[in-house]
Amino acid sequence: MVVTFPPLYYDVSASLTSGHVVIERSHLSDRQGQCYEIALGLFKGAECYLNYQWLQAMMFAIEEINGNPDFLPNVTLGIQIYDSCLEPTQALQGTLWMLTGKQRHIPSYQCQRDGRLAGFVGDAGSSCSILMAHLLGLYRYPQISYFSTIPFLSDRSQFPSFFRTIPSDDFQFRGLAQLLRHFDWNWVGLLATDSDYAQNGAQVLKTELRKAGTCVAFSENVILTQPDRNAPYIAQVIRNSTANAIAVVSLDSHLVPLLNELVRQNVTGKVFIASEAWSTSALLSVKKYAELLSGTIGFAIHSGEMEGFKEHLNSAHPLNFLSDTFIKEFWEAAFGCQWQDYEVMQGSWNTTTNLCTGEEKLENLYGIYNDVTSPRITYNVYRAVYAIALALQNLQACKLGRGPFHHGTCGNISDFQSWQVPISLCSSSCPLGFRKAAKQGAPTCCFQCVVCPAGEISNQTGSTECSKCPSDQWPNSRQDQCMLKSIEFLAYEETLGAILGITSILLSLIPVAILGLFLYYRNTPIVKANNRSLSYLLLLSLALTFLSTLAFIGYPTPEKCLVRQVAFGITFTLCVSCILAKTLTVVIAFSATKPNSDLKKWIGPHFPYVIIGLCTFFQMLLCVSWLIFSPPFSEYNTQTQPGKIIIECNEGSSLAFWCMLGYLGLLAFVSFVVAFLARKLPDSFNEAQYITFSMFAFLCVWLSFIPAYLSTRGKYTVALESFAILISSSALVSCLFLQKSYLILVKSERNTKHYLMGRGSR
Repeated sequence: MVVTFPPLYYDVSASLTSGHVVIERSHLSDRQGQCYEIALGLFKGAECYLNYQWLQAMMFAIEEINGNPDFLPNVTLGIQIYDSCLEPTQALQGTLWMLTGKQRHIPSYQCQRDGRLAGFVGDAGSSCSILMAHLLGLYRYPQISYFSTIPFLSDRSQFPSFFRTIPSDDFQFRGLAQLLRHFDWNWVGLLATDSDYAQNGAQVLKTELRKAGTCVAFSENVILTQPDRNAPYIAQVIRNSTANAIAVVSLDSHLVPLLNELVRQNVTGKVFIASEAWSTSALLSVKKYAELLSGTIGFAIHSGEMEGFKEHLNSAHPLNFLSDTFIKEFWEAAFGCQWQDYEVMQGSWNTTTNLCTGEEKLENLYGIYNDVTSPRITYNVYRAVYAIALALQNLQACKLGRGPFHHGTCGNISDFQSWQVPISLCSSSCPLGFRKAAKQGAPTCCFQCVVCPAGEISNQTGSTECSKCPSDQWPNSRQDQCMLKSIEFLAYEETLGAILGITSILLSLIPVAILGLFLYYRNTPIVKANNRSLSYLLLLSLALTFLSTLAFIGYPTPEKCLVRQVAFGITFTLCVSCILAKTLTVVIAFSATKPNSDLKKWIGPHFPYVIIGLCTFFQMLLCVSWLIFSPPFSEYNTQTQPGKIIIECNEGSSLAFWCMLGYLGLLAFVSFVVAFLARKLPDSFNEAQYITFSMFAFLCVWLSFIPAYLSTRGKYTVALESFAILISSSALVSCLFLQKSYLILVKSERNTKHYLMGRGSR
């Protein structure tokens, strides 16, 4: 097991072989030399007593465990110690050193010969613990911190092997907010150091204060990188503020410059609310700060009893703890003396310096070191060591067939893996993407894990509920994270949109070319016999129907949504109206030649245009009403297809759309019926057969379109309508004009009045 103590960060590795407790200082590099000086400096104040007491608590727990023959029989716990100096880089270096088992750390290699590394205890600071947890989580080494309270470390997905013997800050700062509310303090100041622990704590506290209706008068940071900790400025802010209650999230050692400045400026009348990191600090009993800190309140870490611990503390002696290189430093700080050999080694021997004789008695030392009336963090250290030892005991006591692993197997105490700490659970925690579902008739600890429903995620292990993603997002495949939905519309950049766009433009050139051909040969019998003015108008409308497809491709802007169905409906109505007018003209012309026919007075040069105008006007009236009362609009459709945002045109009124399409179908059906009935009229001037075929093809296309339109979604609905427009328009061009164009260009000898009249006489 590896135990870490800042500023004396001790890597305590569990050696599962016979042996004794060994504490050894690592060889010092240049950077470690700096760390060494920092460690020595920390032995000059009250903090050194507490830190060394933590070390002694770890050693006391090890000795208790090894001295109990019923606890881990035939196994002795050994320790390795490393000093992190409250430096994250040092903590990381020490962790690698301990994982490797060599002075020179080699990632992914374990060179330790004696014993097996069972786990880590530490660090105290959250910043160091986070770095350690990232590394140790890769190898699944258990890590137990006794003082890292940052809530971030509770995330099992990022820190699968991190544990602690102290509650998360979430609980502490909720409690502090309730404490402030209890005293009806709704106007408070907030101070926090710029460390991970303090910044996260301050953020949680702000959130809880806001929920409780408490306002923050000011929020300032104690900047640790500045020599004066930004104390003059902060003291001035406190002095000028009307807030008399000030919450402070910090370690006690970081507050000293600020407290000195507040005393210097004679700031009084403020009540400080302390976080657990300094609520029981020795600073509160310093006479210099008595008036300033009088009335300070806060939450303290729970304490416990360790029988025989005081005797263990007082038994420490440099001559008895030869392997403990820190005890001499502690002894000098505690008794105000210096060891002669140490001073000679350092080259700083001073004849006026009191010499340490070794006759000093720790039981006569009054201070934090041997005060065990209410051990708090020290007790957490003690429990952290026992947590790993108990896990090893469970591993040793495991019975084959009843173990926690596959088919009830157990880990081997002589050759175990770091992740083998046995569990006692009715049901394993549900992974990400799942939620707990109660088993009928079973206790609450027994449950089953079910996959989150479509559109919902679970981004925490052991979730009881799944949460819905925002409307513009969709779960990933594991359903543990919301991701932006893909946007879909029929774009010109994609293959389908490009093909439809190019095809519509190319096909629109065919009726334009035929129109030019008819204009050039406008005085020939074939062009004149087919009512050339109506043919011109029909060809123009066919070119427009091909081009109307372009309104369905590309980003569906509001303007495009307004235009596209109306353009399609009116151009096709004009086209079919022209065909109907041609058909009626042929029928009425042949019927009017019969004797005693009254149709002659109805036949005139303007009759076809009246038909076209009336039919088209009615469709235009329908479309204008549609645009006025319930116009189409662009919308984001997030419901039709999972994981996609379909940008489409909402038709506004489905009734208007189907009325427009139905009216177009009615005109085509009337044209088909009239042309079918007129198919046997004299062949010389009769287009009825071609119109019959064209209208039959037209009706087949659009009757097939209806069920297909209702069954498709997204961009394929738009593509289907565009395809129907192109196919039906192509059918009209092919049936009505290709044969005539062939005769004009290739069989010019048939483009004569004599030939046309001759065909009619056969």
